[in-house]
This record gives sequence, C-alpha cells and structure tokens, in this order.
Amino acid sequence: MKLPLPLRFAFRYLFARKSHNVINVISGISVAGMAVGTAALVIILSVFNGFDDLVRKSLDEIDPDIRITPSTGKVFTPDSVAFAKIYDDPRIASISSVIEEQVFLSYMDNQGICIMRGVDQVYEEETPLRDRMLEGEFKLHYNRRTQGVFGAALAYNMGISYRLITPVDIYYPSRTAPFSIQNPSASLRQQKVFPAGTMSINADADSKLAIVPIEVMRELLEYDTEVSALEIRLADGEDTKAVVKDIETVFGPGFDVKDRIRQNDALYKMMRYEKLAIYLILIFVVIIIAFSVLSSLTMLIIEKEQDMETLRSLGAPEGLTSRIFRLEGWMITLLGMVIGLVVGTVAVLIQQRFGIIQMPGNFAVSAYPVILKATDFLFIILGVALAGYAVACIPSVKQQGR
Repeated sequence: MKLPLPLRFAFRYLFARKSHNVINVISGISVAGMAVGTAALVIILSVFNGFDDLVRKSLDEIDPDIRITPSTGKVFTPDSVAFAKIYDDPRIASISSVIEEQVFLSYMDNQGICIMRGVDQVYEEETPLRDRMLEGEFKLHYNRRTQGVFGAALAYNMGISYRLITPVDIYYPSRTAPFSIQNPSASLRQQKVFPAGTMSINADADSKLAIVPIEVMRELLEYDTEVSALEIRLADGEDTKAVVKDIETVFGPGFDVKDRIRQNDALYKMMRYEKLAIYLILIFVVIIIAFSVLSSLTMLIIEKEQDMETLRSLGAPEGLTSRIFRLEGWMITLLGMVIGLVVGTVAVLIQQRFGIIQMPGNFAVSAYPVILKATDFLFIILGVALAGYAVACIPSVKQQGR
C-alpha cells in the first residue's frame, strides 16, 4: 500500500539528509523540544496522580463508604424501621454510630481546640486507623479507663503523650445549664480521657482530630441515644452508588446519604480543577515550543523551492505543496511526541520501581509517588498533536498563497 503523495514527500524531507546542515540542526531542536514538552506532561501528570492517590487513600481510612446525616439539625436517633432495614442489608459489612463536635482541650499547661469524634465499639474494632498509629495503640477502653487517640500534630502542639498517666480535660458549653457571668466555668461540661496514642492520617486530620468513646461524647454533650452520623462500610465488591440510591429511597428527604466522594466534594473538585489547570499550562508551554517548528519549515520551504516549481510545472494541483509542508511540520511534532511519551513513561516506571527522587521532610511516603493513567496519554496525544498541527498550518498557508 502506497502512501499518499504529500505524505511521501513529507516523509522523505523529514528523514532524508538536507543539503544545508543548519536545517538538520533546527529540525532536531524542534523534535527535541516537543519530546521534552511531552515527557514533562507525562511525568508531571503522573506525579499529580500519585499525590491524588495518596489523598484518596488517606480519606478512605478516615471516611466511611457511606455516611448518613440529618438534613436539618446536628443529631438524630437511629431507632426507626428504616434503620432496621439497613442493619439487615447483606451488602453492608458494618455500621458505626458517631458523634462529632468541636471541643476545647486542656492538657497540663496547654490548651487547644479540636474536632472530637466519639465512636462506638464497632468502629473501635474495625477501623483501618490501627495501621496509622505512630505511638501507642488504637484502644479506647483499657480496663475501666476511657482513652483517646489524637492526631500527631495536635498531640505535638499540646504536648500530649501516652507515656504519661495524665488525662486530657475536654470542655463543652452545657446545652441546659444557664450561663453565669460571675462564674462562666459553671456552664461548661467536662470529661476526661487518657491518651492511648497518636495517629497520622493527613495534615488536616493530624492537626485537629481526636477520637474517643461515644459514651464520653454523649455525656459531654448531654445526649442519650442520639448520634450525629451513621458510618457504613460495605462488603468487598459492592456497588456504592446502588447502595446509596437504595438507602436514599428508604430514608427519604430527611437525611443526607453521601458516598465518599460527596463527603469530600469540594476537595475532589479542587483536585480535578488543579489537574486541569496543570494540563492547560503545560499544553500552552508545548504550543510555545511548537513554534520552533516554524523556523525549520520556513528554511525547508526556501531550500525546496525548486522542487516545488518542478511539481507545479508537472501539473501538481493547487494546495499540494502546502499539504506537503503542513504534513512535514506535523510529523516533526508527532516524532517529538512519540519520543517524549517513551522517555516520560520510562522515567515514571523507573521512579515507581526504584523511587530515585526522594520526598523532602517527613511524609507518608519516602519517594515521589507516580501513577500512569491511560486517559492522561489520550489527552496528551490529542493536545500535543492538535497544537503541532495548528502551528504547522501557518507556513503552509503562506506557501499556498504564493
């Protein structure tokens, strides 16, 4: 199968030896520039995918598959027929009761504010946060003593240590006692927990999250059986969207049923927008690099002017010469793109295997995380190819007008 005539000319001009060495140099620079730009796209988007995966994994450990909260108010009592139905659903592995509120902490001479999460026995037994403990162990009950697990940064800032037999005092304004100007502390509820250890999840949770038994929070907040949320973890392989839809049908509009993405909707949107912004910025850089193709094509047009005159004399149709140089410029772009895809992919695979580039400071991983995605390759190929084709059309349009 023979190639179309314009493509055969373009292929020959690209790979044949030019009569002027400077054209070879400029063409080589154009190919190298496109290769560098494409490789940068592959590597940077892969690094972004790696960090995105780290964030998602950290959220998977702290956030359940499904969370049920009241549409209005802070708490509800899970004692209706609807709740009985979801407890009997075989697709659900576990259901935990949670009470969460912002409280004031005092430990020795240090004070601070944190988000305190009271959890039940099911949560304590099945939580994946056990693997995130830096010190101590995830044990909220020790004999008759109630204990708490604190975020690493929160514990560090307040000097909380599980090695010291000193309780952490928890304060919250009473919902029923009248406020006294003469003695404001009289309107505060107080509970004590002993530090059981510290955990590290992510920067946000580490700085403000503490986990205690649910009975401590109920006593502090003056609740009986109320909860602020039910956290559901599904059995392996279950369709989260289908379960969410069924639960919404059972509970009706009085409750918000959210999967893990909806629980962190703003964060996931921000990560998507950041990746899109990075992609557009890098594509813009590739477009700037692609303008180096103009120099190569312009000099090639000058060198091959006699060839073009010969083709016109032989009766070549109008537009043939412009198509030749348009394809020539596009092929320079595509050659650089293919080289860049190979180089970028190899670099990412080496980083995945050996972790050559290390992360500075103390992070959950020692080396920069990288993940290759097929959709990234598709968008890179489309973006670079279209950018190169658009730039290649500029000198060919001028050639056609001659």
